[in-house]
Amino acid sequence: MTVELKAVELVLQERIATISFNRPDALNALNEEVLEQFIQCLKVVEESEADFLIVKGNGKVFSAGGDINMMMSPSQSERFEQVMDLINEAVLTLYSLPQMTISVLHGAAAGLGLSIALASDYIIAERHTKIAMNFIGIALIPDGGGHFLLEKRIGAHRAKQLIWEGKTLKAEEAHQFGIIDEIKEGDLAKHVEDYLSYWLKKPSRALKETKRIYVETSVSKLKQVLALEKRSQFAMSQSSDHKEGVRAFLEKRVPVFNQSEKDISEN
Repeated sequence: MTVELKAVELVLQERIATISFNRPDALNALNEEVLEQFIQCLKVVEESEADFLIVKGNGKVFSAGGDINMMMSPSQSERFEQVMDLINEAVLTLYSLPQMTISVLHGAAAGLGLSIALASDYIIAERHTKIAMNFIGIALIPDGGGHFLLEKRIGAHRAKQLIWEGKTLKAEEAHQFGIIDEIKEGDLAKHVEDYLSYWLKKPSRALKETKRIYVETSVSKLKQVLALEKRSQFAMSQSSDHKEGVRAFLEKRVPVFNQSEKDISEN
């Protein structure tokens, strides 16, 4: 069974489901349409007979992150709550799926794209992949549960450093950090196929039960972090630093930040 939506594709084949972001011309940037369709596909997978879900991106990259056009919209403030609710629902649904989930990265996974990848159980990356939790470049904080998901993988101390620096990591560095689980050379699709052939021989009910225990004992913390991110991200999105960061990004120059706590509180 194949579900071809405009921005996201879903293929269900026996015990394996595959969701693909399908905005290759926009580097799979995540806008409202993508998020809505991604949630729709996740809910289909949740109710399906699939035991495994692959999340990947069509084209040159996994996902470049949130769509900059959403941030530049004149009605961005009014749309903020709707967008953040979509982000939170997408990540919470993916994180809580009963299926074993695998994000397959190539090219780049940045910002919200990286948060979504981190919400899966396992991350496989092509060797030349680059990742970045790069919200700081436009004076925002990670959303999509990025604070929680990074902490789960590498601990709070290292997560803070990575968020504050916002630097781009090569796949090898990300693997050493513990962000990526496995790096592959060559035909990535073939590697994923071989990986799944191993797990398909395992008792799926036992795999799912272990996942259920971990999800149920941690999901309340994820919900708390998502709520905190939503509140804090709104303040950040209204700041003069954020506006400067977006302008600098579009103008391809280094931003000049001049934000103060007083300025945030007045917005």
